[in-house]
Parts: sequence; structure tokens; C-alpha cells
Amino acid sequence: LQARCCLNQNGTILGLDLQNCSLKDPGPNFTQAHTAVVIDLQANPLKNDLANTFRGFTQLQTLVLPPDAICPGGITAWENVTSFVDSQICQGQKDLCNSTRDPEICPENGSCVADGPGLLQCVCTDGFHGYKCMRQ
Repeated sequence: LQARCCLNQNGTILGLDLQNCSLKDPGPNFTQAHTAVVIDLQANPLKNDLANTFRGFTQLQTLVLPPDAICPGGITAWENVTSFVDSQICQGQKDLCNSTRDPEICPENGSCVADGPGLLQCVCTDGFHGYKCMRQ
């Protein structure tokens, strides 16, 4: 796996080339690559629903998938989705917190935080917790 990673000086994963690895699922250790900006998964028999696979991948900007796979979060989670005969490229992950049409997506004492392609979470502001951040 070391030869298939592109790391910065601190050892943080920036790029990951997993093309043609016979992967049906990236696996339980895949979350270690959450800092990646570019991931190539083309030529793998991936399962179709990858939405939660990329939870926490907030830096991801280019994702290359097999042609029959769907970009996680759907086409609305990306600036550009391009389909080719042998791959599909999802580029420019959108921040749903900034692009949502519903300004009140999170409760009054919470704030929206991007959590990967097509994913977000509401985080309670300091001093609040619990259901809808209503408990102090």
C-alpha cells in the first residue's frame, strides 16, 4: 500500500491509487485516508452505495470511480461529474453547509459542519448538547 500513496512531509495521505485492486469495498482501514485530496478507485467491482464510505473525507477534491459507480452524495455533491467508458470522475466536492437552500438545517444552538461528499453534521455550540442542542 505504501507505493500506492502520495504523502506530504508529515506523512499525511494526500493521494491514494487503488485502481484495479479487485475491491468490492475499500475496507475498514480506508478511513485512515480521510485527508486525501485525490483517490483513484477505477477498475474495481465496487458496491454501488459509497455514501458513508467517504464520511469524514472533507478534503477530497477528485475521486475516480468505475463507470457504473455513483459519486458519493450524488451529482449535487460535486461541482463536476464526468463519465467516460472506463471511469467516472467526481471533481470539486461541494460544502453542503454553504450550498444548502435551507439556512436553518441545524438547530438554533448548532452549526453545520461538512462531513464528506453529500454529508454534513450539526455540531452543538459550546455549552449545549443533546437532542437538537437544547440541553445546557
